[in-house]
Amino acid sequence: MDSVNQLKGSQISCIVMNKNDNVITLLKRADKNELLTFSMDIDGQPQTLRARQAAPFGHKLALRKIIEGEEIIKYGEVIGRATADIEDGEHVHVHNLIGIRGRGDQSKLKENINGSH
Repeated sequence: MDSVNQLKGSQISCIVMNKNDNVITLLKRADKNELLTFSMDIDGQPQTLRARQAAPFGHKLALRKIIEGEEIIKYGEVIGRATADIEDGEHVHVHNLIGIRGRGDQSKLKENINGSH
């Protein structure tokens, strides 16, 4: 996480919902190259992540590099799978993420991949 650093006393601009998440959620619109501040937990030290491109309020940015095919985790739960490599600070949305929650076709695909029936 080259773009994640320790920072003290700054306003929080995004949140990590669960310690296992690999994305942050924006609490405000992010501009390209903006340094965003978040905390991994209530008592944790604020940290920063640089946005690689602009992203709207409520959208996700990668907390660390995510490899194509890797699960996207938010709320501590898998919400999708990366369709391309995603760099830390990069916008995570429909252009590089396929949702797998609530999709019967994806459930069957996952079963086939894992060898379950």
